[in-house]
Amino acid sequence: MAAQAACGTGTGTVGCVTAAASKNNVTSFQRRGPRASSTDSGGSRLVSIAGTRPSVRNGQLLVSTGLPALDQLLGGGLASGTVLLIEEDKYNIYSPLLFKYFLAEGIINGHTLCIASAKENPADILQELPAPLLDDNFKKEFDEDLSNDKAPDSKMKIAWRYQLLPKMEAGPVSSSRFGHYYDISKKMPKELIEASKWHGFYLPEKIPSTLNVEPCSLTHGYIKLLQFIQKIIYEEGFDGSNPQKKQKNILRIGIQSLGSPLWGDDVCCADSCDSSHNLTKFLYVLRGLLRTSLSACIITVPTHLIQNKAIIARITNLSDTVVHLESFIGSERETHPLYKDYHGLIHIRQIPRLNNLICDVSDVKDLAFKLKRKLFTIERLHLPPDLSDTVSRSSKQDLAESAKLLGPGCGMMAAGKKHLDF
Repeated sequence: MAAQAACGTGTGTVGCVTAAASKNNVTSFQRRGPRASSTDSGGSRLVSIAGTRPSVRNGQLLVSTGLPALDQLLGGGLASGTVLLIEEDKYNIYSPLLFKYFLAEGIINGHTLCIASAKENPADILQELPAPLLDDNFKKEFDEDLSNDKAPDSKMKIAWRYQLLPKMEAGPVSSSRFGHYYDISKKMPKELIEASKWHGFYLPEKIPSTLNVEPCSLTHGYIKLLQFIQKIIYEEGFDGSNPQKKQKNILRIGIQSLGSPLWGDDVCCADSCDSSHNLTKFLYVLRGLLRTSLSACIITVPTHLIQNKAIIARITNLSDTVVHLESFIGSERETHPLYKDYHGLIHIRQIPRLNNLICDVSDVKDLAFKLKRKLFTIERLHLPPDLSDTVSRSSKQDLAESAKLLGPGCGMMAAGKKHLDF
């Protein structure tokens, strides 16, 4: 009624008619105006955080793992408030690279870092982070790395129909995009490390040499680490307890070799140990802290040292995303001709179910990784089979020659000039 009275007389009549017409044209498929979006402070704040983007599937806030190919396999990135568990390879050569990629991505985007380790000082880990490839000036180095890795006749070995298949994303990107590439042959500039904000947890400095701990409680190192993470989350407002803070940010937590004997946990020492539940209790409490905060966590665990498979299953269930690295070093696959171009396999064990009933499972199962001079790449191990009639086959003469090698016991023709008819 008030709106009709205001539009009754004077020059306001034309404006009211225009407003009424525009109001009638609004449908449910049109986006709301800037006023409505500005009132919704929660969603806009999350999207405006540097180095994040909302998921197109469930609207969850995503951060990059530092490896765009891995982001693609995980459904776009690592969801905020979740745990990424990396099952270390046997000799712990390649899993530290994923750990450093995750931390380097946080420095590039201005995120706060929390680094915990029992064998390396966090300050030393920061000095070993790879240098970013931010602009087009580094594309020459990237192209040189690819050209040196490829054989001269590798292009002719692929059929024409396979060249149209989608490939894993690999290449340097600009600093404004989600996810970056890094040159592992160079170290990150000291200026970027000094300008970043990080917290270090070095276990030998936090725990005295002589300490008596009750057998039924958590390992003292785990208790100290949980208290350290909780203090950072609460005091710096990552849990949203400080609404007056204008600039929101992401806390990236990295825990190295969790569950190893260096943490005071004997889960890797025997098949049945007294403190087998210490690691699972720690993950349970840690997930509770992450669920209510703007944070993401990466944990590397030497699962190949854990003899009890039931403990590995519990660790997997208490993690959101699980990635296993299988190295070829010391195995028969190291000399196998099928794997000669790769250094190991990567297995996506688990992808979280966020805001839906089913998880986003990648259709690519056979994945291999390769450590080049400057890049760590993830590629498809096998091309998908195509047995249609349009695919060119070997000539009958070649098949006949191969049939000769089979001998008379394999159904060879008497003349030996015809191919085997199955």
